[in-house]
Amino acid sequence: TTVPVKARRRLPKLNARLYIGLTIVTILAAGSLILPFFTDVDPAAQGTYLKNLPLSPAHPLGTNALGQDIFWYLVFSVRNSLLLGVAASLGITVISTLLGLSAGFIGGWYERIVVIFIDTFITIPVLPILIVLGAIVRGNTSFFIVALILIIFGWAWGARTMRSMALTLREREFINMARFSGAGVFAIIMREIFPYVYAYMVVGFINTILFAINTEAALAVIGLSKVQVPTLGSIIFWALNYNAIMIGQPLWIIAPIVTTVVLFLGLFLTSTGYNELFAERRGVA
Repeated sequence: TTVPVKARRRLPKLNARLYIGLTIVTILAAGSLILPFFTDVDPAAQGTYLKNLPLSPAHPLGTNALGQDIFWYLVFSVRNSLLLGVAASLGITVISTLLGLSAGFIGGWYERIVVIFIDTFITIPVLPILIVLGAIVRGNTSFFIVALILIIFGWAWGARTMRSMALTLREREFINMARFSGAGVFAIIMREIFPYVYAYMVVGFINTILFAINTEAALAVIGLSKVQVPTLGSIIFWALNYNAIMIGQPLWIIAPIVTTVVLFLGLFLTSTGYNELFAERRGVA
């Protein structure tokens, strides 16, 4: 009987925020990734079904004025938006972590060069650039291009914070011991410094997913992203464009808005819940 007790003690005790957040995100992510295997219909194809059909077992959310199934369009929209958010956030997190930690630890001319790049990119506003580019190639900006632009212009804030954290750690006694033992720069960064910053990195990763999804949705709603691709922004764009509420299809716009709010709530609770869990482990809270 003592073995299960010890095993239970090793498992992290999730707080309410983290538990609820992970549940919401897992349900939405799993549903958006698994459900598409159960249909062979292109959700973006217009005229697939009769227009403006009411709710039914065949169409849980009805069909819209374009002859599309609202439920399946929403499922693919959540999947694509999550893929965009994760891809952009992964790129931003990797670049900001590597550059920030290496600059803060190595110092010297390398740090000065990295800081110049950080300060330069911080002063560049991302959203206006995306709006200008979207206006230039209106309707042809894929959300992968949006992800690439977000990565290029979104890494600087995280890198600055990572550099600051590395600066506070590089003169610690255990870092000097690692140096004297002959460990290389990369080994010290990964083995000695990274464990102190990974919690911030995880929280930043989640928050960047929120930022990426929100930015793409904003561009799609004003028609500057490729609205032919199902995303949470494009479904709202089409619903607004065809006056969904006025034509008697309120779920066309209500469903994606509610889904977006729930997704953002799940990511926010996961971020704050994990931060709280890590603080408790470190004895801060």
